[in-house]
Amino acid sequence: MPHPAQRFTRKRVAAATGAAALAATALTAGAIGFGAGPASAGENHSGTATPIKHVVVIFQENVSFDHYFATYPQAANTPGEAQQGTGTAAASFTAAKNTPKDINTLATAGLLAPNNPNAVQPARLSPMQAVTCDQDHGYTAEQKAYNGGAMDQFVQFTSRDSCGTNQYGRPGLTMDYYDGNTVTGIWNYAQNYAMSDNHFSTVFGPSTPGALNLVSGQTHGATEYTAAGQPVATPAAGSSTVRQPDANGVGTVINDPDPVYDDCSNNSHAKTNNLAGMTGRNIGDLLSAKGTSWGWFQGGFTPTTAATGTTPASCLSSHTNAAGASVVDYSPHHQPFQYYASTANPHHLAPASDAEIGHNGQANHQYDLTAFNKVVNTDNMPAVSFLKAGMYQDGHAAYSDPVDEQNFITNTVNQIQNSKNWENTAVVLAYDDSDGWYDHAVAKVKNSSNSADDAAWCQTAAASGIPMASGYADRCGPGPRQPLVVISPYAKKNYVDHTQTDQASILRFIEDNWHTGQIGDASADATAGPVNAMFNFDRQRTDKVLLNEQTGAVASITKTEDGNNSGHDDGGNNRGSNSGE
Repeated sequence: MPHPAQRFTRKRVAAATGAAALAATALTAGAIGFGAGPASAGENHSGTATPIKHVVVIFQENVSFDHYFATYPQAANTPGEAQQGTGTAAASFTAAKNTPKDINTLATAGLLAPNNPNAVQPARLSPMQAVTCDQDHGYTAEQKAYNGGAMDQFVQFTSRDSCGTNQYGRPGLTMDYYDGNTVTGIWNYAQNYAMSDNHFSTVFGPSTPGALNLVSGQTHGATEYTAAGQPVATPAAGSSTVRQPDANGVGTVINDPDPVYDDCSNNSHAKTNNLAGMTGRNIGDLLSAKGTSWGWFQGGFTPTTAATGTTPASCLSSHTNAAGASVVDYSPHHQPFQYYASTANPHHLAPASDAEIGHNGQANHQYDLTAFNKVVNTDNMPAVSFLKAGMYQDGHAAYSDPVDEQNFITNTVNQIQNSKNWENTAVVLAYDDSDGWYDHAVAKVKNSSNSADDAAWCQTAAASGIPMASGYADRCGPGPRQPLVVISPYAKKNYVDHTQTDQASILRFIEDNWHTGQIGDASADATAGPVNAMFNFDRQRTDKVLLNEQTGAVASITKTEDGNNSGHDDGGNNRGSNSGE
């Protein structure tokens, strides 16, 4: 448990830092960044730039694009396979005939065995191998794996091949991938809605940088604190909490320090770990300034022990994953708004009433996942909702897995599709980092860095003249490629977008749709590519595809009135599919 005085220390730090941040940072009016989007994007949609009135971001953990889509849309369909944990028969997968052919997968790139340049060849993971070792996904390790863009050093720098009980491992595990017999649900969403094959981490590195980039496009602006919440004036050389600090001790986050404005930080870790706090604005600040409802909803956020006058809250609820391991639900370093004084709910207070959800109040827009369930089918569903699964269902290797993750995603999407709000909602399925899993695609560096934390990939970019935004080091990116899927009545059907995007592209869509302006201070939102190609805002689909929440197979399809299940008119990719059935 954190130091008894931590509650009061954090409160003082929050008040001082929050006031300074709000005074020092002005809203920056940005141009609406829909690029070459449809004409209707500029029409009057009663306060939004598009017909989308609700965005739900399901933000999962640690998956590279090739790890889930290496052979898409071809699955092995091996007879007799079953899911780890339940023994449920794995679903088969057959793609629609009109599935696009020009998808940048490992298979289409010709890099499956025996043609891969890495030291170990890629291999398929079965549904019985759902829980695996966690890979090395450090900021520097991932850059080294790139080997100057050759993409052939993953085994040497990111592969972790042996681990705990009931976790699958083998030499060169980082190279391995699942197919539509394990990640059936995500493949079926891609078949029936829209996906990207050119979406990347904003920067290299693990969960916290990815989460911060989602909500602010910024990993600079971090201050280090002791485990008791006291500011560290001069971070120690080599500190893992804040890197490259300036004369005021403000630097960049490249690792996973817990947030200072959270009683539950260090609950599940060593009690002496230093913490981090962020200055500047995030999307929550911008939405609140516009009077737009929003919230972050995370599994396990409700305390198991409530805060008192002398004792901080504790968050130690748990669930069992597919390997039978007990996993604590709440991870503080997966909760980006808890790093900011202005948007934190340090004591994990519940909303005073259901009517408060999404609005100002004692919970300060930070909630348990159960709060979303209360409002999803009501007029009080927030305009913007970020959903974070409990750790056993978030997809992170070692403690989670694709089977448990699929259960969460399909259950959540089914719930939204069956709600009164589905007709104007966009669900965005995205990930915080790649976990170090191999992916063959490489994006040209947009933001360079040449610190001691950077390998040749980023240092060479800096030497060649690629700018380092505002001189903030350790924000090199884009990093590895990740899945991105959009599920919406306005999503194109069986469509693959090739526009280069990153995590800050989701932030930029929210900013533009609700006219919030941009973050400023060299946030990645200013240069993030648009996600709009995955939508057709001129035509609302009336079909919806519900999936089996255990297997990910298609459970039901509601047809359109004309019977063609049509979502858009781009080259015939709008006909029905029997995928997963």
